[in-house]
Order: sequence, then C-alpha cells, then structure tokens
Amino acid sequence: MMYNQAFAKKDDFLNYLNIERNVALNTYKSYQYDLNQFFNFWIKQEKSDKNKFDIHHVLEKFFLHLYHHKVQKSSIARKVACFQSFAKYLHSCNISIQFRLTAPRIDKKLPVYLSIEEVSYILDQMPDEAFISKRPIRDRAIIELFYASGIRCSELTAINLIDINFDQKTILIKGKGDKERLVLFGEKAKNAVLKYIQTERTQDLGKRAQVSLFLTQIGSQLSSRMVQQILQKISKNLPFKKQLTPHKLRHSFATHLLNAGMNLRALQELLGHASLGTTERYTHIAPKDLHDLYKNINPMEVLK
Repeated sequence: MMYNQAFAKKDDFLNYLNIERNVALNTYKSYQYDLNQFFNFWIKQEKSDKNKFDIHHVLEKFFLHLYHHKVQKSSIARKVACFQSFAKYLHSCNISIQFRLTAPRIDKKLPVYLSIEEVSYILDQMPDEAFISKRPIRDRAIIELFYASGIRCSELTAINLIDINFDQKTILIKGKGDKERLVLFGEKAKNAVLKYIQTERTQDLGKRAQVSLFLTQIGSQLSSRMVQQILQKISKNLPFKKQLTPHKLRHSFATHLLNAGMNLRALQELLGHASLGTTERYTHIAPKDLHDLYKNINPMEVLK
C-alpha cells in the first residue's frame, strides 16, 4: 500500500472513529496526532531517499525512529494501538495490509494520591486568600466535588445544572464514549456547590443564560485547562510538596474509599472504568485506618 492510497483513507478512518465508534475526544485527538506524525515521517523519507515506499517498510522505519529517539513506552504503545485499529479499518474497506506491531511492556505505576490529612487541610483549613483566585468559593467547590465524586476533569467541566439532583445528591455524568453514569456526593460538597451557585456564579452569570455549572468571570463555561491552572495556583500555597491535579484528587477519592472497605466493583461503577483491571490498581496501596476524619471530610457516607 503506497502513500497516496493510505493517506486518502486517513480522514475516513478518523471520521469512523468519531462518528461510528464514538471514541473519547482524547483518544480521537491522540490518534489524529499519531497518524499525522506518521504520514509526515513517510513523506520526508520519500523526499530524502527519492524512492517510493510501501506502508510496511515505512512503519518499520517509523518505529525504529521512535525507539532511537527514546520516545516514552506509553506513547509508542498508543501508536501501536492506533495503527492496529487503522489496519482493521482498512481491512473493512477490502484493503489488506499485513504487519506485526508489538506494544512495549509498560511498567505499571501506583497512583499518586493525597493523604486524608492533606485533603482535610485543603478543604477545611486553607483560607480563601491562599487560593490565589478571584473566585475562591468556586475553586473550593471544584475541589470538594472532585474529592466527593471521583469524576474526571472533563466530566466536571461538562456538568450542567440540570444534571445535578441536590435532594438525592447525585450527578448524571457523561463519561468516555458518551457513557452515562450516576455519581454520588455528600452534604459537604452539596453545601459548597450551593454556596458557589448562590454567590459567585450568580455574580458572573448576570443576565446571561448559561447551563454549565462552573463558569469563568465572564460567564462562559470553565474549560479543563482552566481547572488545571486553578489547581496549579493552589499548589503553590500548600505546606506539603505535592502538585494538586484533577487526577490526583480522583486517585485520592478511590484510594480512601477502598481503604475504608468499599467493594471494588462498586468503585469501578463510580469511577466509570470500563475494565475492572483498571480499578484493581488501587488495591496495591496499603489500607489505612481512617477513623472519624474520613466520615467528616468524605461525603460518601451515603453509601452506608
């Protein structure tokens, strides 16, 4: 299969991923990047060698190039998955390409998480001025909701007011691949979110119509990048040397609940993991005695 034929199928494959497979946005963008990188590499090879190569030859050179430049194993593994999926799509179009790509073995890293005491400090002891923000009530509500529900950053920014049931303390979350699930939160997070809605959100909203829960100062929907920047600023005033991130709060939520004895499959449902194996990585973390502090700062007491 030569360059022009393969390149002509690239956009069709991406449309297939987006429309028919309905893959997560991050997956789509990653595969789009990987394919563009490969085809740019292919065209450069043909220009420098002044020869025409088939896809098998270029793929071999491409992955040798990646290994030579010490690209992270996780990135190489993702590219392997991308081209395996691309090959299956081509096969469905009656275009058969044969190549063997083996993903590198990736060392599993234990999730990094905050201790109960560290979460307690952020939520209960940090003064508003330490948030380095003009919207400290909003920012505290964001952290409360992350830790109360274990949701992803993209899921948090996508929450609309209509998705929240304050009486039942549930949120309808649209996760990866547009899969919907209900997550729970407790009284503490409820109060933090309501306080934000009644104060800063009302101030920023003005007379505009906006369905999103978390807003910027001009009343627009808060983006994932903005949330990450908010947490980065807060990290500067933490007495402990840990970077605050959405994923770290998600890991903290999962770890603390497992340590408190939550069923692994129940946790899988709350986290929105497609595979139980993804959730099982939290079982490698040693249990801790949480005592009354856990009940006071983690709103998942509704599960009892």
